[in-house]
Amino acid sequence: MFDNQREVGRRRRQERVRKKVRGTAACPRVCVYRSLKHIYAQVIDDTQGRTLLAISSLDPGLRQGLADKNKTQQAAVVGKTLAERAVEAGIKQIVFDRGGYKYHGRVKALAEAAREGGLQF
Repeated sequence: MFDNQREVGRRRRQERVRKKVRGTAACPRVCVYRSLKHIYAQVIDDTQGRTLLAISSLDPGLRQGLADKNKTQQAAVVGKTLAERAVEAGIKQIVFDRGGYKYHGRVKALAEAAREGGLQF
C-alpha cells in the first residue's frame, strides 16, 4: 500500500498506539498529523466515531498570523488555538495521540502549547 518505508513504520506505530489510546465523550483523543509544510490536529470521540473539533495551520483564521513564523512556532500557535476552541466547547481533559511521530519538535510544541492553553493530558 505504501512504498515509503518511513511511512510504513509510522503506520505500524500508529496502530500500536491506537490499541491503547481511546477517546471518549468525557476525555476525547487529540490526533496529530504532520505533513512537510503543515500540521493538523483533531479532537475525536472514538465511542461515537465523531470528530468534535479540527484545526490546522491552513485554517483561514490562523493563516495570516503564521506567515512570518517557522514550522515549530506555527505548531505552537495551532496547539494554543486548539486548546482555546476545546475549552469553549467544554473539553478540558484529553488523551494525546502523537500519530506515530516522535514526541519531539512540532508535535511536542503543539502538545505543550495545548497544555498552556488549559487542556489537561
